[in-house]
Amino acid sequence: MTLTAAERAEAARLLREAEHRAAPVDPLSALLPHLDVTDAYAIQRENVARRLTDGATVVGHKVGLTSVAMRHQLGVDEPDFGHLLDDMLHRDGAPLFTARYCRPRIEPEICFRLARPLRGPGVTTEDVLAATEAVAPALEIVDSRIRDWRITLVDTVADNASSAGLVCGTWTPLPVAPDLAAVDVDLVMDGERVASGSGREVLGHPAAAVAWLANALAAFGTALEPGHLVLPGAMTTAPFVSAGQKVEARFGGLGRVSVTFV
Repeated sequence: MTLTAAERAEAARLLREAEHRAAPVDPLSALLPHLDVTDAYAIQRENVARRLTDGATVVGHKVGLTSVAMRHQLGVDEPDFGHLLDDMLHRDGAPLFTARYCRPRIEPEICFRLARPLRGPGVTTEDVLAATEAVAPALEIVDSRIRDWRITLVDTVADNASSAGLVCGTWTPLPVAPDLAAVDVDLVMDGERVASGSGREVLGHPAAAVAWLANALAAFGTALEPGHLVLPGAMTTAPFVSAGQKVEARFGGLGRVSVTFV
């Protein structure tokens, strides 16, 4: 690590207050030029630990930067990950207060629910599919506590991979689900289609992103556990959302999921 314990604690505090107040801060990468990815994950874990102390529970993880375009934009060659906590889950169709976020965006994804643990290294796509109980259409709410989304890799990693919420639709048992790489999706805002994509956008297959996650977590002594949810990455671009908008994702073979911002 390149930062002192005091510097990591201060960075965690800045992000925590930015989230609580919905008031973004300047990029940590500018405030702390020596911040590296190891420090960034330490900052992420510190804030997750604080939330656990306050009563939250880890229910899974999300994978970010699975699209080639986003990795090129940030100058990185692999994804990143963040934690999903129970207080981030919202029911399908629920109204969400936009004012609780800094500058939210939304992404359609295929959510995995695991029946068996996945512990890296060496986890494969086939291992993920064998361990998966069911999948569901999902919308991830992403939000940056960094002002104007001026993020580098270390900024988003420290900021829990810019994760802010999850809305899941109806679960489909994996044995009767379609080929996840071939699943297509239309992202519809206020009745107008704004983006389309497929499961192939997610590292070629969404389960490949889950395998990457299980292997990445092994470096931290962590495994994916039975019952955990995993968001493998966005299937389309991530448009900004604002109060008054209804967002729906329509997945071929998996159904629909929606959320309204108020």
